[in-house]
This record gives sequence, C-alpha cells and structure tokens, in this order.
Amino acid sequence: MTPPPLSSALTPPGPVLVVGDGRMGRALVAALDAAEVPVVGPAGRGESGADAAIVLLAVPDAAIATAARAIAPGRTVGHLSGALDLSILHPHDAFSVHPLMTVTTAGASFAGVTAALAATTPESFAIASALAEVLGMTGVEVRDRDRAAYHAAASVAANFLVTLEGMAEELAATAGISRQALVPLVRAAVDNWAERGAAAALTGPVSRGDDATVARQRRAVVERLPDRVALFDALVDATRDLATAQRTGIESLP
Repeated sequence: MTPPPLSSALTPPGPVLVVGDGRMGRALVAALDAAEVPVVGPAGRGESGADAAIVLLAVPDAAIATAARAIAPGRTVGHLSGALDLSILHPHDAFSVHPLMTVTTAGASFAGVTAALAATTPESFAIASALAEVLGMTGVEVRDRDRAAYHAAASVAANFLVTLEGMAEELAATAGISRQALVPLVRAAVDNWAERGAAAALTGPVSRGDDATVARQRRAVVERLPDRVALFDALVDATRDLATAQRTGIESLP
C-alpha cells in the first residue's frame, strides 16, 4: 500500500487521542509529546474521541472492540495489537501499529524498533507510517494472513525465551549458581544470533554431537526438574535439527 506524503499525515484538525492508561498508553503519550505531536490522554476506556481526529487504542486485545464502538464516527482509529486484524475496528477507517518491543515504563523509547503496520485505506496507512516514523520506528506492512505467524514469532523470540531462561535459572539454582552468573552467557548467545543467525551461532554439546554429555544433562533434569523433562527433550530435538542445518551450511561452503 502506497501512502500519501507523510508531511500531512499527522497534521489533522485535532490532536491524537490515546485511549488506555496502562504502560503502553502512558509511554505513547510521553513519546508523542516529546516528538511535538499534539496528543491527549491517556484517556479511560469509553472515551468518544469527539475532539480528536486520530485515536490510538492502547488497551488489551479483549477490550479493543468495546473501546472502538465508543469512538465517534469520522475518526481514524488504530490499535496496537500484534495478533488482531482490522476487522475489530469496523466501521472506522482503521490502522494498526504494533511496536515489536516490550514496554515496562512510561518513558520507554520506541527508537530503533520495528513496527508492524496495517490499514484499511491509503490515508490510514499514511497515518500508521507517520506515527511509526515520528516515534523513531521502522514500519513494515504485515498482511492479515501473516499476522498470526508474525505474532507467534514475536512470542517465541521474547516470551518463550524468558520461559527458557526461567528453566535455566531453576536448574542452576539446584547447583548453587545464581541467575546473574548466566547473564553474560545469555547476552553473548543473543548477540551472536543477532549478528550471524541461529545456525551459525549455535554452540554446545548438541552441536558437537556429544551425546554422552547430553545424556548426563538429561539425567540431571530428570532428577532435579522432572516436570521439565519433556521441554528439555523437545529442545534437544529442535537443536539437533538446527545443528544439522549448521553442518550442512558448513559443508556447502566453497
């Protein structure tokens, strides 16, 4: 979708209204205000947006439809969900901006973040693009049919990573090792993945084909975290697949 020029996209006859007084809503208001975009809020759910031209619904996914129904006709309405498409905002001219990040404080910075964009019209896509740009984000259009896969990837990259580190923390604690001791290892692994990709960044006994060490590790998990054995086994299987891809890539080098 090709948007109109960005210069006029965020100069509507009225401010941007942010609905939702949670961490994301407060962070957006602070960031838009810092970018000198006229902004109102964060407002509570049920706000009609009568004095706004653009409304951003920074509310939980389950509350988006109800919040959208409260918005007066004639406004361009956007949500911040990564999982939901735009049908939930019908009949408004609609858009979506999903920052690919976690927000834990009101002063969170959006700079350098990728944002998934979608819109029902070129005009609303221009607004989504302009919002992303003014907040320092890189906008990428994500089609409705790709949205579930996109959001699943985000969950694996962030939420599931934390779950795995939680398992590592539990297992380390049984050996008297603190979470802080694992932090440099985790950061190095993430940095290597970011720079080189998964196959090239993989290290450890599975990648070396050291089945004896993997078996000893499994016995420790069975003994100390028996409820995590299935997860350990699934991770070993997936890591073996990645190690095969790694070896295939090395063998194919000229």
